This record gives sequence, C-alpha cells and structure tokens, in this order.
Amino acid sequence: MSLWTSSEIATATNGQASADFAVTGVTFDSREVGAGDLFVALTGEATNGHLFLDQAFARGAAGAIVSEDCPHAHVRVADTMAALEALAIAARARTAAKIIGVTGSVGKTSTKEALFAALDRPRPGAAHRSVKSYNNHTGVPLSLARMPAEASYGVFEMGMNHAGELAHLTTLVRPHVAMVTAIAPAHTAFFPDESAIADAKGEIFAGLEPGGTAIIPYDSAHRERLIAAARPHADRIVTFGLDAGADVRAIETMRLATGATFVTARLGERELSFTMAQPGMHWVSNALGVLAAVDAVGGDLAMAGLALGELGGLQGRGARFMAPVDASQALVIDESYNANPASMRATLAVLGAEQAARRIAVLGEMRELGEGSADYHAALADPIVEAGVSHVVLVGPEMAALAEALEGRVQFVHVADAAAARTSLMTILAPGDAVLIKGSNGVGLAALVASLKAGTR
Repeated sequence: MSLWTSSEIATATNGQASADFAVTGVTFDSREVGAGDLFVALTGEATNGHLFLDQAFARGAAGAIVSEDCPHAHVRVADTMAALEALAIAARARTAAKIIGVTGSVGKTSTKEALFAALDRPRPGAAHRSVKSYNNHTGVPLSLARMPAEASYGVFEMGMNHAGELAHLTTLVRPHVAMVTAIAPAHTAFFPDESAIADAKGEIFAGLEPGGTAIIPYDSAHRERLIAAARPHADRIVTFGLDAGADVRAIETMRLATGATFVTARLGERELSFTMAQPGMHWVSNALGVLAAVDAVGGDLAMAGLALGELGGLQGRGARFMAPVDASQALVIDESYNANPASMRATLAVLGAEQAARRIAVLGEMRELGEGSADYHAALADPIVEAGVSHVVLVGPEMAALAEALEGRVQFVHVADAAAARTSLMTILAPGDAVLIKGSNGVGLAALVASLKAGTR
C-alpha cells in the first residue's frame, strides 16, 4: 500500500507533479533513503538537499519534493520546508487515529517508545510513532508525514530549547492526549529559571483537541504551574507519580533480582500489577505516565503492562550489553545520547543498584546549562559517592567543577575528550565491572560505547 501518491502530495503542498508516482515512506536525509521513499530536498544555511537528488534516487527514491529543477519524478513547490509541514498537516487531517504528544526535560524518547510498545502490543501495526529523537521543527512534521492514514494510534515526541517552539509543534500534532514527563534543568542557557522551562513545556497543552486530556507529573515541583497551563485547553487533567496524591500512582514497588521492578499501580478504583523491565524509579514514574496515556485513549491496560515488561533499553538511552574484557566480561550501561542534572542523578542511582565487582562511571559534560553550569556539575559529587562508584572518568572542560568536588572522595581522572576517555577506561576496566557511560551527545561518548561493543581495546 502506498503512503502518498504524487497527486495527493501535490494537493497537500500546492505543488506541481511531474509524473504519476506513489511512495511508501518519507525522508529528508539522502543517506536514509530506501526503496519507494519520498525524498524532501530541504534547503538551509549548511546544505541544500537538491545536491543529493541523484544519490537519493540511486538508493531507490520513488519521488521527491523540490523547489529547483529536477530530472527525476517530483512535485515542485515554492518552499520545501513549507511543503513538508503542509504534508504533515494533511497527514494529521486524514487520520482517525488517537494522537498522543509527549514532551518533558527528561524521558521523552523512552516514554514515546514505551507508549508505542504499549499501544502496538495488542495489534501490531496499529500504532505509529516518531523515530529516533525526531522532535524538532523538521522531525515532527517528518514523523507526521510518515503516519499511515489507517493508523489507530500516533505517538509524537516534541522537544524544544527555546520558548515558543512547542507552541508551533503542538498545532501540527493536535494531540488528543498531551503528556509532560518531567521538568528538570535542561537547556538552562536559554531560560532564566526552571519555572520558565515548565512554562515552555506547558505550551504543548495549547494544541489539545476538544475533549483532550493533559497528563502531568504529580511529583514535580512545577505541578500546579503545569495544571494552570493545561486548564484552559484540557477537558480532563490526570496526574501520575509515586506520591499518594497522584491520580495514577504506584502503591507497591519491589526491585527484582534482574534489576526490573514489580509494580502495583492504581488508576482510580482499578489496580494493575506489572513488571517494569527497565531499572530505576524514574522508569517506574515513566511507566505510570504511559498507563495514564494508554487509558486516556482507550487502550488495553493489561497488554500495556505486558509491553512494559518486555521493553528493552534504547541505544544511548539505557541499552545494556556485556563487553568482552580479557577472558571475561563487564556490564556496560549505554546512556551516551544525552545528559542533564536530573538524568545524571537517576542513572547514577541505577548504577548504584547494580551488583558488580566495581562500579565505574564515564561521565561527559552536560551542555547548554548556562551560568549555573559549574554548580550543576559539582552537585553530581554526592550522587556519585552515594552510588558507590569506585572510579570516575570525567570528560570535557565543563567537568572541572565536578573534579574539584570529587577531590579526596572518589578516584577519578579528568580528560579532554571521548578518545582520551576511552584510553583511561581501558586502563582500569576489569572483568565483573559495571560501567555507566553518560554525557551530552556532542561529547561523542557513543564512539566509546561502539568500541566496547566491538571488543576493541
């Protein structure tokens, strides 16, 4: 079945089709083009997608959206970015799917994936979601444009690092359910304080469809602020969390030997017991939000519980593997994709719960924290000590404050970059160790993870 025909694309974008064609997918990255895809030739300051048209069609593209001359099957428009948004709007208009929008300072991508798994579990193929972390001004419309018309559910992640960004994205997504996972210091270089971050995240509620539901973290210090932001737009507000006052709450949790957590949750007068496969109380909180959202769209809660028990870690966001070390192995926890103070503390607590010969942390600097960066980094010293970490590799110049705070408390080394971090880790890594690797994506710790997975020393 086709996702779009050339005539549908032309109608949606007010463009002109050069030929009849049909596509089964959409992308704006020529390296990701597969057979049957629509390639959207975006233009920007850094690059021009029209330069990669031949490459895209060599990889199997069935058509393109262009604003310049093109020798291949295409729809020509005045502005390709505007056309991508128009296609997203058309995708949203033609579907009867229940739509969930997810934002938050931490846990967006993991929660989006958990929601997808929970909604797709009863009927594989019924749910659609944004892939990777496609949550910005290009990723959100791309994810919408990829949604099949016959989907029953759509789950879309929305991110921001400036006020006003979510206000636009949520009008594209038009969610029936809008969820905020948590509010924490992230991108603080662009906000005066954490309350301003909460306000920016609260913009998601403005896009709610009539009769929509807002899902809000009860345990957040900004709960009332988020509720106030939701009230003008939501027909129903549901809170989730570990506190007894939450609408969806955990009434019992028990950590299992596998690292998973057995949870009994209460949703109003109902109770559901399930196993949360991913370790850590932050994941229990995320799971409660997932259940609230599944319930809000009329999904199957029992099947959602099964899906949460089967959920694996995402690459760069909690994936685990055993790395070869000498004649044995060491556990690696891959959190290399992103980092902020809240997620650092949560994952250090997870490391602290691991039964291992030694606990080692490779921590990359947290970026975009503004004037408070030194204090945020230094404040990680206590969580490191409390987690029983024996060795720490600190990566990047912003880690200088944490190095000073750790002096005399934990063995550590402070290095300039990911390459030096790899060298330092290899000198101390031993069989039976558990290693947490976490930092902002720009630090490049994913390369260290890849080398450990490949067993290269």
